[in-house]
Amino acid sequence: MQHGKYRFIVGFLVVPMTLYVVFVIWPFIQSIYYSFTDWTGLSPDFKMVGFDNYTKMLDDDIFWKSLQHSVLLAILLPLVTLGLALFFAFMLNVGGRRRKGAAIAGVRGSGFYKIAYFFPQVLSIAIVAILFQFAFDPAQGMINGTLKAVGFDDVPDWLGDPDLALWVIMGVLVWCTTGFFVVLFSAGMASIPKDFYEAALLDGASRFTTFFRITLPLLWDTVQSGWVYMGILALGAEGFAIVHIMSVGPGGPDYSTTVLPLYVYQAAFRDGQAGYATTIGVALLIVTLAFAAIVMRVGRRERLEF
Repeated sequence: MQHGKYRFIVGFLVVPMTLYVVFVIWPFIQSIYYSFTDWTGLSPDFKMVGFDNYTKMLDDDIFWKSLQHSVLLAILLPLVTLGLALFFAFMLNVGGRRRKGAAIAGVRGSGFYKIAYFFPQVLSIAIVAILFQFAFDPAQGMINGTLKAVGFDDVPDWLGDPDLALWVIMGVLVWCTTGFFVVLFSAGMASIPKDFYEAALLDGASRFTTFFRITLPLLWDTVQSGWVYMGILALGAEGFAIVHIMSVGPGGPDYSTTVLPLYVYQAAFRDGQAGYATTIGVALLIVTLAFAAIVMRVGRRERLEF
């Protein structure tokens, strides 16, 4: 059985590893290389400029604003999204009243609620952003129209106010991502033996206690993975797409919603500074890796089995 084992393993790994190196690792290496050049992205000609792009980045106020916004999204978005998802999933699986023949149960209609929460996942993030852009329109949007109908005449310009715009966009991201984690956590809670909850309830434990003593510890690996995944989404494609479509400018007003992926895009395709854009991309890579490493380190705990 041991004869040719390693040749067999290498035979299966060589194709996927080659594809991974070509389409994932090599672009990272190219980006780091181009970050030391003055490449415009429009011409094959460029020259090496050393650390000039990195010096420029460290003196760039817009970069620091973008970094601040991206870090804020990476911290708050997973916190709010996963917190809501855990609460809804717990209510749908364990939080209902006791019924005949079942010591624990979810709220009535939990099957419908799971579908309703998951529905935003069916929509593209671009469609969600366009719909909410219309909804938050200061003149003809549904939200301000509703506020005026109930007597609020002084309605805000949600996406035009530098103090509100980023929070509005963050709220939309929470709305469209919570449902995925509700379904994910519901699947994890369904696998926890009911005996644990029944024994805790017989001992007089409240729903609050069972959540923090049983549900959360046994779901911790899933929560930790979700935190990393949600943070990467906030730092990457989801954060870029919704800011690019919904915000004024995009990235405004006054760069109040600019995030690192959007700034990379603007530097490369609007300003023709592809070399500088890859420098910001390298910074984004470092931030993403640091975020994942911190979450995995802080969230490390002894694995619980059941």
